[in-house]
Amino acid sequence: MRAVFDLSTRELLLSTTRFDVERRVFTGTDGRSITREAVVHPAAVVILPIVDAHRIVMIRNFRYTIEEELWELPAGTAEPEEAAIETARRELEEETGYRAGTMTPLAEFFTSPGVLTERMFAFVATDLTSVGQRLEHGERIVAEVVELDRARRWLVNGQLRDGKTIAVLGTYFARL
Repeated sequence: MRAVFDLSTRELLLSTTRFDVERRVFTGTDGRSITREAVVHPAAVVILPIVDAHRIVMIRNFRYTIEEELWELPAGTAEPEEAAIETARRELEEETGYRAGTMTPLAEFFTSPGVLTERMFAFVATDLTSVGQRLEHGERIVAEVVELDRARRWLVNGQLRDGKTIAVLGTYFARL
């Protein structure tokens, strides 16, 4: 779908190590200005690591922003000039300690397009080999092998609260 608005100005409001915040002014088809603030974020990935037909790898990840631990699929932000599949390979190893023999694209989506530019690329990782977890400073992540039926129950009964995990597991289960 093509935009019907022309971006006329961008003003940098905040720059951080992980994202920027911009004020964007658009000119609508009627000539009037529309102002929106946007969190400008590089691409990110989320990975569904499949151990076998009945088990996947999930992580318990302490999220400082909400001060809670969540069940999630491994994920991470792309480095500058890094292809999404390479980000997926790197993040899978760092967060779970597994290396994938095969990494297959599953889906692509925007995480919160009302305020955020982040595009998320989802992959399915198979042919896993244990290589040891390599967490970044400050990460509090525990990787666990989870029965696929258990993950499906968590999804259906609302126990999963991480949006990217809900989206990817929902997509995966819908395609089975």
